[in-house]
Amino acid sequence: MAVLIISAIFALPMQWMISRSEPLSKTVIGSAPRALVLSFTPVLAICVLGLFNIGAMTLTPRPGQEGMVIPSLIFIGSGFVAAHIFHLWLIEKTLRRNGD
Repeated sequence: MAVLIISAIFALPMQWMISRSEPLSKTVIGSAPRALVLSFTPVLAICVLGLFNIGAMTLTPRPGQEGMVIPSLIFIGSGFVAAHIFHLWLIEKTLRRNGD
């Protein structure tokens, strides 16, 4: 159902107003084309994880930290996946509320 809602709309919300009284405000302060909104987090993740990979291959780890590369990579990657899922949830919540 969410895929049908998102695929039918050209501009999707990208930024929401954050305030102390309403942490997840209903006010959208920025929208962008659908392709940009849906690809922003994955592209950012590819760039960050690519830099992480370059650093892991070229830099020498400190003693005792040799085995921390893969767990760190998994942790950072899962953080990006969680952020993208949260962003999709906010988009769906906003579009359902507005009736779009």
